[in-house]
Amino acid sequence: MTSLQIAPYRQALETYLDAKDNTRAQRIADAFAADAVLTMSLATSNIAFPARTVGADAIAKTLVTDFGAQYTRCRTYYVCDSLNVDEGVIDALPWLVVMREPKTGALRVGHGVYRWTFDDTPVVTAFHIHIARMDVVPDVDGALVEALQGSLQYPWLTPGDLLARFTAFARSTPALAFIEAFSRPAVAPVASA
Repeated sequence: MTSLQIAPYRQALETYLDAKDNTRAQRIADAFAADAVLTMSLATSNIAFPARTVGADAIAKTLVTDFGAQYTRCRTYYVCDSLNVDEGVIDALPWLVVMREPKTGALRVGHGVYRWTFDDTPVVTAFHIHIARMDVVPDVDGALVEALQGSLQYPWLTPGDLLARFTAFARSTPALAFIEAFSRPAVAPVASA
C-alpha cells in the first residue's frame, strides 16, 4: 500500500491514542464503528480489563473514561518501522505504554500487541489488545515517568530508537534497570493448536 492508502488507517490509530492518552472519550466514535468489538488477552496480573467489550460507547468507557480515572500522564507508542495493512487488518502491531498511577505513586510500563480490523470505510470493527507485560515501580514524584516519556518519539516509535533509549536508561539509572525488558517490541502470543 502507498502512504496515501495507509493514511486513513494511520489516522484511525492516532485518533485512538488521542482518545485514550488525552482522556477524550468522544474521539472513540471518530475511529470505531458503533458496534465495534474489543477483546483482551492478558499475560500479566498487574492490570485488569474485561475480556470482551461491545460497542463504541462501551469501548470508550473501558479504554478512556475508566482507564483515565485510574491512570494519568499516559503515553502509548506504536513500535514499528512502518505500518502494514493487509486486507483491512493490522496484525501484531507492537505497542508500549508509559503512565502514572497517582493513587499509588507508581510508574507503570507495559507492552504488547494490537490487532486492528477495519471495514471498507475504514473504521475499526474489531480491536484486540494483548498485554504481554506490565511492570509497576515506585515513582512518588513522577520523575521517572517524565524521564522516560521525554526521551521517546510520540506516538510512532521505531524499534531501533526504543532499544537505544531504553538500554541507555536501564544502564544509567538504577531505578529504571527493569526497563531493559521493554527495550524490544512485544511479539504476538503463539496460538495453541
